[in-house]
This record gives sequence, C-alpha cells and structure tokens, in this order.
Amino acid sequence: MMTRDEIRELAAFQADETKGACALSFYFQPDPPQDRSHRREAIVAKDVVKQALKSAVAQGKNGPLHADLDRVLEVATNLHGHARGKAVFACSAHNFWKEFDLPPRLGTTRIYLQSQFQLKPLAALLGAQPTLCVAMVDRQRARFFDLRLDNLREHQGIVHMLSRNGASYGYNGYEGGHAERRVSEEALHHFKAVAERLRTDREKGVWERLIVGCQESNWPEFEAHLHPDVRQRVIGRFSADVASVSNEEIRDHANSVLNHWIVERGRSKASEALDLAKANGRGVTGLRRVLQALETGEVQTIFLSDNYSAHAVACSNCGHIDAHMIPTCVACGKPTRELSDVSDAIIPIAIRRDIELFYLKDHAELDRAGNIAALLRFRADQNRTGQIAVAS
Repeated sequence: MMTRDEIRELAAFQADETKGACALSFYFQPDPPQDRSHRREAIVAKDVVKQALKSAVAQGKNGPLHADLDRVLEVATNLHGHARGKAVFACSAHNFWKEFDLPPRLGTTRIYLQSQFQLKPLAALLGAQPTLCVAMVDRQRARFFDLRLDNLREHQGIVHMLSRNGASYGYNGYEGGHAERRVSEEALHHFKAVAERLRTDREKGVWERLIVGCQESNWPEFEAHLHPDVRQRVIGRFSADVASVSNEEIRDHANSVLNHWIVERGRSKASEALDLAKANGRGVTGLRRVLQALETGEVQTIFLSDNYSAHAVACSNCGHIDAHMIPTCVACGKPTRELSDVSDAIIPIAIRRDIELFYLKDHAELDRAGNIAALLRFRADQNRTGQIAVAS
C-alpha cells in the first residue's frame, strides 16, 4: 500500500540532469480483457517501454537510464493477467526504485522521462483521498479497517459477549424482562466502548474520515454515543451484517461511499472557492493568482478541470513559477525553463504541503473561471485577523 510518506518522497525527488540522471515514471493501465490471458495490454506495455528504449539509444542515453528501461521492460513482460494498475518510479543514477500496485484508474499505459517523477496520474487518483477508517459495528462486535487505494487492512477489533437471550430466563418469562434489559445495557456499554475507541484514534491522528457499516436498526443507538468531532467526520454509511459480510463486500461498499463523497465534496468546495473569489474572500481563480497563492503559502485546496494543462515557466534556481513566458526569473534574475504543463510543477508542491487536490469533470463555472481555482486558508493581501480557515 502506498503511504503518504512515499508519495512525498516521490514529490521531493529531483534527478541531477547535469550528471545524465533521469526520473523514469511508468504507468500500466489494464484494459477490460479481450481474452482471459490479458495478452493485449501486456503487449501494449512492452511496446511503450521498447519505444522509450529506442528513443534513449537515439539520444545516446545508454547508461543508467538504459538499465532502468531494461528493468521496467522485465516488469512489463510479467504483466499478463495483472488486473490492477501498476506504477514504477526509477532512477538508478540515484539508486532509486519503487513500484506499486494501484487501482486500475490511471488513464493509459505510458512512460515519462523527466527531471522529476510524473505524478499527475497519482494526483488524480489520490489528491482528495483522506486517511479513512471503516468501522463495522453491531451490538457485540466492532471491526476496524484502513482503506487506502482499494487496499483494506484490518486492525484489532472489539468483541463483547452478551448475556443469554431474555426469553430463556425464568418461568413464563418472569425474568425475561430483566434479562432483556441486561442485554440492552451491555449493548449500550459496547457502543460506548466503540465510540471511545474511535474518539481516541481520531485524536491520535489515525484517521481523518469515517465510514460506518451496520444494521439500520443499530445506527441511531450507536450514533448517539459518537463524540461530536467523530460524528462530524462520518462521510457515509452502509447497511451490513457484521457477522457475515466479507472483506470484499466491505471494500466495495466503502469505496462506493468514498467516491460519492469525493465527487460531491469537490463540486461543493469548488463552488465555495468561486463564490469567495467573486467576493474578494478566501478564493482565487486563474493560473496567475493560484501560483501567487501557492508561493505565499495561502492555499488549502486546489481545483482543476479534468485534463487541465497550461504552459508556464519555472526557475531552476529559486523555484519560482510564473504564468508569463519570461526568459528570466522576476524573483532572482536567473534563467527560466519552459513547462509544457504547469501541473508538473503544481502537483509536487501540493503533495509536499498536503494540499487537497480535486480534478473536476463538467464543472461549467470552473471552466469559465480559467479551469483552475483555489480555496485559501487566509488572504496574504488582507488583514489576517479572522481570515484563517478551519479545515472541514
């Protein structure tokens, strides 16, 4: 499972081009199988790598890059029947090699040879994903899971053995009422214990958002015991029998809830940013203003239209990014280099700073605003008193 620290490591990587180093990024996207052997997609992957090898040879790059491409070709050759996506990041000049299995939502099979790792496919997949807990709860059991990139990992749960059913007690159920009350009290203590576990894990930073799976009849009673901060972070729930539901069913239900929440949150937050931008508040639109806000550390969330791309320049000396195609940096006077896609510079910054990133489809208002916008934590050009936002 890819961790946030690993993503930050990828975002911080910079190949030393003066020594002929190159950052190689390979993405494998499986297609719906044409036959059971998945031969076509593996052939496509090998062809992509072989073409990169030919290009490297033509440019005289026969050293470390050639070795990396040979190794990636070996990976591609073994992708027969691989139903998940695959990402490989390599730079043998810096002794760097990482490969990950990912959800099959990476766009197309491609290879990139740049000074930094190409993270746009990852950003579209990961940019808005919180650290997620899935809690499966009934009246005597609780199971806890992390869900990250379709990977479901279970942690130690809670089991509370209830007393015998009240109907089996006493003459004509004389003691049955007492037993039923005892069972209800034990269930109440169980729900309180589960709620306390969720509260303490949240305070420790174990998770950011919560999905609950339980029977509909149990939800009102359980919800009543949740701490207000925990209750606020529930992004959805689904009905399931904890005793019989499979891990695959849990993952599928939770992914459905998560994906719906991400889409709705992205559209809602984008509209909020656009409205605030019109009111000269904590929102900005357009590439130039978003880049300025990034540089001053104002940005909380970035919104991009699907397939957004724009030219810009970047300074290799101080890192300043400018929407104007200028030959020298306005900050330090050093030469700039052209960026064919400014996203290649924005995404690593967003990852390193834990800035939430949304790619939005069919958002007409964002399209009219220049296809890029940001929600700010504060406005640097205004009095900061009362301007700092509380993330929600």
